[in-house]
Amino acid sequence: MRAVRVLERILTAIPIMFGVAVVVFVFMRLTPGDPVDIMMGEAGYISEGEIENIRREFNLDKPIHVQLYLFLADAVRGDFGNSYTQQKPVSSLIAERLPATIELALGASIFALLVAIPIGVISSVKQYSWIDRLGMAGAFLGISAPRFWIGITMILALSMYLKLLPVQGRIDYQAELTRVTGFYVLDSILTGNRAALISSLRHLVLPSITLGLGMAATVARVLRSSMLEVLRQDYITLARAKGQIESLVIVKHALRNALLPTVTIMGLQVGSLLSGNMIVETVFAWPGLGRLVVAAIFARDFPLVQGTVMVYALIFIIANLIVDVLYTYLNPRIDL
Repeated sequence: MRAVRVLERILTAIPIMFGVAVVVFVFMRLTPGDPVDIMMGEAGYISEGEIENIRREFNLDKPIHVQLYLFLADAVRGDFGNSYTQQKPVSSLIAERLPATIELALGASIFALLVAIPIGVISSVKQYSWIDRLGMAGAFLGISAPRFWIGITMILALSMYLKLLPVQGRIDYQAELTRVTGFYVLDSILTGNRAALISSLRHLVLPSITLGLGMAATVARVLRSSMLEVLRQDYITLARAKGQIESLVIVKHALRNALLPTVTIMGLQVGSLLSGNMIVETVFAWPGLGRLVVAAIFARDFPLVQGTVMVYALIFIIANLIVDVLYTYLNPRIDL
């Protein structure tokens, strides 16, 4: 039954992806600026005939509804066309950059959970103590501070002044890494390259903290609130009355039930990670999808923006599906 429900959720993603494709296509065409004019501005003098040939090559000479039909027909086959600016298939450009974005998102998520869960649990157990007030003040700062400001501040403090961590990129230029999966940390482990592993981890620290700080703050606040509610339940009082160790009561009984709303927030935070990575990747010169799509937007590279946004939407849908499945394991009474 669970497999059937998962299949149903996957099928419902099809009209969502269709809607995303249409919306991004229309809005890109409504954006001021002609991609051909931008390309010609970089190329210098070019004749009207050459301009018309370029428009014909990219189907820009056709009516808008014909362009939309051609785009959707190709997208169904996984073909997003060729990039206007880089003259390469969009799918190959996305495949090159996607591992970097996923690696950064995973690093940010791991950092967020390692920070948020202890803060949320301790703040709820020590309610109104100085630990609680300090933790919630830090969470408020993490939510309100802009990502670009956090990134620049950390670069100044930890890279420029203290010389502890690198400023940009995914790995040192002199590090020789054999690429297997595109995930530098994993590739370093698979190839047994200790130097590359240390280098890739050091490059991952600053952008992961910058991107994951907002998620950590939100998860910590939600987990604290959930824990406070759960700790007042009768079954927690009963567990304590039976003489169970307090740490066991907190972890086994309270934390597991408090994780349900927290898991929901984590799924929603995937959207924040995807939107925030554009800023973070630009600040840290991280060669991922976010930096790629920012450059594509400025260049009015329609196929590249459309393909990247659809990949973002697909990742968001998959993340929310995973959250729903996790819900059923944390609470078997909940159905998909």
